[in-house]
Amino acid sequence: MKKILILLTLLSFIAETNAQNKDYPYKPIPFTEVKLTDEFWSHRLEVNRTATIPLAFKKSEETGRVKNFIQAANHEGKFCTQYPFDDTDIYKTIEGASYSLSLHPDKKLEMYLDSMITIVGNAQEPDGYLYTARTMNSTHAWMGKARWEKEHELSHELYNSGHLFEAAVAHFQATRKRSLLNIAIRNADLLDQVFGEGKLSVAPGHEIVEMGLAKLYRATGNVKYLNLARFFIDARGKRKYAKTSKESDNVWETGEYWQDHKPVIEQTEATGHAVRAVYLYSGMADVAALTDNQAYVNAINKIWENAVGKKTYLTGGIGTAGDGERFGKNYDLPNESAYCETCAAIGSVYWNLRMFSFHGDAKYFDVLERTLYNGLIAGIGLDGLSFYYTNPLEMNMRDGTISGENKRSPWFGCSCCPTNISRLIPSVPGYIYAQKGNSLYLNLFISSSTQFQLDAKNSVSISQQSNYPWDGNIKINVEPLKNASFKVYVRIPGWAKNEPFPSDLYTYSDGKKPEISLKINGQKVDYQLENGYAVLNREWKKKDLIELNLPMEIRKVKANENVKDDIGKIALERGPLVYCAEFSDNSGLTGNLLLPENVNLNAEFRPDLLNGVMTLKGSAKAVIISEDKQSVSTRTQDFLAIPYFARSNRGVGEMKVWFPTKIINIDLRSE
Repeated sequence: MKKILILLTLLSFIAETNAQNKDYPYKPIPFTEVKLTDEFWSHRLEVNRTATIPLAFKKSEETGRVKNFIQAANHEGKFCTQYPFDDTDIYKTIEGASYSLSLHPDKKLEMYLDSMITIVGNAQEPDGYLYTARTMNSTHAWMGKARWEKEHELSHELYNSGHLFEAAVAHFQATRKRSLLNIAIRNADLLDQVFGEGKLSVAPGHEIVEMGLAKLYRATGNVKYLNLARFFIDARGKRKYAKTSKESDNVWETGEYWQDHKPVIEQTEATGHAVRAVYLYSGMADVAALTDNQAYVNAINKIWENAVGKKTYLTGGIGTAGDGERFGKNYDLPNESAYCETCAAIGSVYWNLRMFSFHGDAKYFDVLERTLYNGLIAGIGLDGLSFYYTNPLEMNMRDGTISGENKRSPWFGCSCCPTNISRLIPSVPGYIYAQKGNSLYLNLFISSSTQFQLDAKNSVSISQQSNYPWDGNIKINVEPLKNASFKVYVRIPGWAKNEPFPSDLYTYSDGKKPEISLKINGQKVDYQLENGYAVLNREWKKKDLIELNLPMEIRKVKANENVKDDIGKIALERGPLVYCAEFSDNSGLTGNLLLPENVNLNAEFRPDLLNGVMTLKGSAKAVIISEDKQSVSTRTQDFLAIPYFARSNRGVGEMKVWFPTKIINIDLRSE
């Protein structure tokens, strides 16, 4: 019997060791190992550290989010806030603050986190349960009367746990303190006791616990957390809903809203609540990488093709419908009513990083970069203190009021987006470089430096300098400790190759063919493109210099003819940036602007405008309907476009990304 127990223990150890050896083949270099020198992003990280994170903690205190934990610990008082997932705003801000601490040590902030973690820990129930609304006996309709009763719908108990796990790992890695990690482990151990084969089974109503458990597994090496993540993913598609997808378009009746309409390996389309969806796909990627689950990979490959081919806005935004914050039907991409939640853009960045980490294909970074520079950072004001929950591509005056979410807010009742931004921004340096074996991948053009190890006796320092995204001249210094042969993969962005999108959803309409230049030590080199990367394979020595020139011409974009809202319209891009026209620069209106396809525009950097931006200048036609509404006329007026991310930092007014080229598609105005 003793020999059998020893054998079982040994087999268990081998299984855990093998599991830990599995992971993504392409490994991003952690943000903690990248020194940022980039003007564009260094400023944003500093604003996040000094403005956004302090604001998020302040608002969490002022709105009762912190008080919820204090009262739960004391078993007194009423739940103070609006949603049972409000606990996660504390967790996400702790995560962002921990990332910030990793890059910028701050004793005062570290002490504040210590006190906040104590408050969180005091609210945890003896068995590890942590959900302040229930501990305070809230009667919120989303919760149900018992633990987990409505987890498959809206209780968000496992969603809270997922964000707790992610925050705990971030804090542990930043400080080496186990205070929050121990809280997370107690909660995860409870989940493992409650859920699993032969226990309670549920498909989490709002995904992220899968990603959180994968991170907890990586941090602790305890394979039960990985197994539980896989269990939650495989639980989808088992619940019986009122109707099937063939019988109804109502995503709540069919389970599509929760991505619960089919087993995950049978899903082929991005559907349902957009944030839930991309968190699920990211969690599937993590578990697939750690368990070598090819069925998951096959599924998310197909879903990605659908999302990028038929359901993504030019800005990288996802989620068409405000009704359910969800994906719409294929090619259903209206501009004025576009939802494009900021959290969905953040989730898309997470998902695309993971897709690259599987496949090593630049197309994933084409989408990631587009989302990061446009649809994502548009969600935060230049001051770091004001936010958008939604990011439409058009705002118009309707009955005396600007349509949609027409101004930025310092906070929301559901404030998932500001706190989510606070954790994404400081992690940006971790998206720049990746490594596979002895090959280095340069994915984003952000001035920075890092090192990677070739072998036990040789390492390589690499740095890049540029004025991206305003300029496409990039210098990359490669400095091996000793001369060595290895490959450097330099991403050639799709926009520089006449391919704005890795599908036929968007194409350039202007017929230009910009020429990319690549030199090493001043000599032009021929290179092979492999999965969107220029492959530079040579013996590298100290002071080797790569010079990449990506021509940043003003480009005109047209949408696939199936996108009805964009028929007869063009959009403007320069480099990775999508541009928009705002009321401030265009005679107070943008809804009546017409841009002929042959319009001539010039780029001009304006250091005095919006913290310094590259603008597009020229002339446009304004279409006017006469006062008696009997005739139409046009007038030529000055036209100015700014980067989409900088919109709505100068008051409330009209804005437009897609411009009609002919009067037939114009929004007529009287004057």
